[in-house]
Amino acid sequence: MCSLQELCSGLPLRPLPENRGRRAGVPHAPVRTPGLSPAEEQLALKNALRYFPPDVQEVLAPEFAQELRLYGHIYMYRFCPDLEMRAYPVERYPCRTRAAAAIMLMIMNNLDPAVAQFPQELVTYGGNGQVFSNWAQFWLTMSYLAQMTEEQTLVMYSGHPLGLFPSSPEAPRLVITNGMVIPNYSSRTEYEKLFAMGVTMYGQMTAGSYCYIGPQGIVHGTVLTVLNAGRRYLGLQDLAGKVFVTSGLGGMSGAQAKAAVIVGCIGVIAEVDGAALMKRHRQGWLMEVTDSLDRCIERLREARKRKEVLSLGYHGNVVDLCLRRHVSAINRLAREHFFFWDYGNAFLLEAQRAGADVGKPGANRTEFRYPSYVQHIMGDIFSQGFGPFRWVCTSGDPQDLAVTDRLATSALEEIVAAGVTPAVKLQYVDNIRWIQEAAKHQLVVGSQARILYSDQKGRVAIAVAFNQAIARGELKAPVVLSRDHHDVSGTDSPFRETSNIYDGSAFCADMAVQNFVGDAFRGATWIALHNGGGVGWGEVINGGFGLVLDGTEDAEQKARRVLSWDVANGVSDRQHPSRLSPVQTADPPPSGKVARRCWSGSPMAYEVICQTMREDSGMVVTLPHAVTDERLLQALRL
Repeated sequence: MCSLQELCSGLPLRPLPENRGRRAGVPHAPVRTPGLSPAEEQLALKNALRYFPPDVQEVLAPEFAQELRLYGHIYMYRFCPDLEMRAYPVERYPCRTRAAAAIMLMIMNNLDPAVAQFPQELVTYGGNGQVFSNWAQFWLTMSYLAQMTEEQTLVMYSGHPLGLFPSSPEAPRLVITNGMVIPNYSSRTEYEKLFAMGVTMYGQMTAGSYCYIGPQGIVHGTVLTVLNAGRRYLGLQDLAGKVFVTSGLGGMSGAQAKAAVIVGCIGVIAEVDGAALMKRHRQGWLMEVTDSLDRCIERLREARKRKEVLSLGYHGNVVDLCLRRHVSAINRLAREHFFFWDYGNAFLLEAQRAGADVGKPGANRTEFRYPSYVQHIMGDIFSQGFGPFRWVCTSGDPQDLAVTDRLATSALEEIVAAGVTPAVKLQYVDNIRWIQEAAKHQLVVGSQARILYSDQKGRVAIAVAFNQAIARGELKAPVVLSRDHHDVSGTDSPFRETSNIYDGSAFCADMAVQNFVGDAFRGATWIALHNGGGVGWGEVINGGFGLVLDGTEDAEQKARRVLSWDVANGVSDRQHPSRLSPVQTADPPPSGKVARRCWSGSPMAYEVICQTMREDSGMVVTLPHAVTDERLLQALRL
């Protein structure tokens, strides 16, 4: 078994490691069918061999060619490290900078078998969310990070480490781009070929940016979604006895069962894969399982009657659980006053493409008969500046995580005590409750990490508290700040994150790109920009960052700058009360004070947020005047 020191010493070539191939007994990525031509196959092989000197290419070429034929991609299984892959305490990495060591920790956490979906294929989640395209890239990246100084930046092209280049201490130590394919060639078919040839990569959102923290992140997002759905659709704060029916227990969707328990409702989750179902049951994320539809319904009725908290896994198809055909079942249930929303991966878009009856008369391209969860639930939260802020304690010590939980709770409570609007207070209270519940439910998988939804003021306050605690020695090691790309300003995705933007700019990616660039020169330790993620390749552009807090004054100033921009960019871009969706309601618009995009939240609340942000950070925003429908009609008649 190799050591961390050996792992950071470059590709092991003399001698070559034993080729143990694709390991049995662990889950593997589906076989890809890229449909390469003979010439493209030769190019794929040539691209894989370029990482190796000529004297070993003769040995490697036949096995790489076989991998391509068998699996549709060259993973280089021979170079899968013989090392326990996990987030080791940061001081154990042989690096010249704390930033590089923290990045190594995050990379290895993404490939931890307890965290990663298909670790031997370097897939963290989503079936295709790659950390790297092959194992040679992993070895080279670790070697570069070990050599890196504060005067250098590592550049990553879709998993390929281009190399270390001169920069400055103020610059990011790492810049990542994934899937930056020319728009006319950004089809899913073209992606399969380009990935097989080793020239591009699908990083999902936080896999290819080394910021994934396991299922905790999506548990929290689901908790907030269900809580706010209860408020919107049922007018309730207490969800005892209410039923949340959904499907999927593999990868991130496995979080749904735990979220149902945390909010105190009855969660019924269908899953066709028995192995995934039983894995969640063994982990304690599912309280009960059954493969009987009759028993499922019987147990559901019992729990409703008793107002029992329950997560029940049904081994079967959600189509069976909801009647016969998925969309027709949804339509019938909706007529009977059930509430449906599209939660996650653009189900309604794919249903429409398949010819299902999800259309809405007079709708624009992002609207369907039913809303996405962003349109009806999370959009209002994003427009207030709240999104999935997260951190990792690089010491690996659970006691450090407990300290950060306490510090974050205190920071949020102080902001509430100082006075916030009722809508903002509700979000703070939800997240204080979340921190308390998260510790009880043992949500840490892999690195010692926590997530919560916070706005600009909360994120900055938490970061400052952490940095000062590191300086005092109250925290044993640096803390990495990050977030899901599914955030206030990280993602342009017309059928999810920006699906409730109605001025036509939902299909534009300025916000994500500006987020990536703006975080870079404000002090982020690393930045990432991706094509694809969540709803699929070619459907979204998203950006993310990582920031290392080390207790210095410089780190605090960087945190203030980065976190302020990271939220302000999105809040400034997200609302226009005169163009809300017909199913939305809004307060009367404040005269002459609205933002560029057409967002679903309350314009009055938005104006309060913008005013606060201007006062806190010197933000000056272009706020165009509202235009009435009468004025538009009059102009068009002319």
